[in-house]
Amino acid sequence: MAEVLDIYQNLLEHFGKLEWWHMERGFTPAEFEVCVGAILTQNTSWSNVEEALELMKSRKLTSPLSIATAKTKDMEEAARPSGFYKQKAERLKMFSDFVMGFGGFRGFSKGVTREQLLGLKGIGPETADSILLYALNMPVFVIDAYTKRVFKRLGILPKGYSRKIAGKTMNDYYAWKRFFESNLPNDTNLYKEFHALIVELAKQHCRKKPVCAGCPLEKGCRKMI
Repeated sequence: MAEVLDIYQNLLEHFGKLEWWHMERGFTPAEFEVCVGAILTQNTSWSNVEEALELMKSRKLTSPLSIATAKTKDMEEAARPSGFYKQKAERLKMFSDFVMGFGGFRGFSKGVTREQLLGLKGIGPETADSILLYALNMPVFVIDAYTKRVFKRLGILPKGYSRKIAGKTMNDYYAWKRFFESNLPNDTNLYKEFHALIVELAKQHCRKKPVCAGCPLEKGCRKMI
């Protein structure tokens, strides 16, 4: 546990608190924006997601009810900047309809399970965990490509991890998830901040072509690229 926590502390000292995901676009409730963003961000950059979110705001597509009842064409136009817009519009409408099945977002936030989210079309483990952590404040650690890239290069891997199956099976995601959740305190805010810090590190330093100069983890990095 100490090694992973030390990495968290090093990143926190270097970047400071990032307090990710400012919900300022008037979605109702504000946490619903996180859910929408988690679906829109699949296979695209965050700047494209922000453009789509702004379009949704301008068209008053900011609540589960408004999206569930929107015309498909209107949703597609709003989702267009994020790419795969037909697919994402369909998934957003299905997700919003699912939320309304709980009587609205409050009921959804109290009653939904991870398994139910995973049963929805287009919602995989990363998207489900992003919703649970950032929108519903549940202590689940989100695993993404950045996280795996950083820790593989550091040479810190889940016990028994096999590079031969890495990324090829669902077990890959859960091996990493178990690794972080077993090596960190069960702390929602820590999970949020750590994930954000890892993403920031990956964008600034641990890129596909790494920029090691100035990286706060360079000293202990094994550079397993």
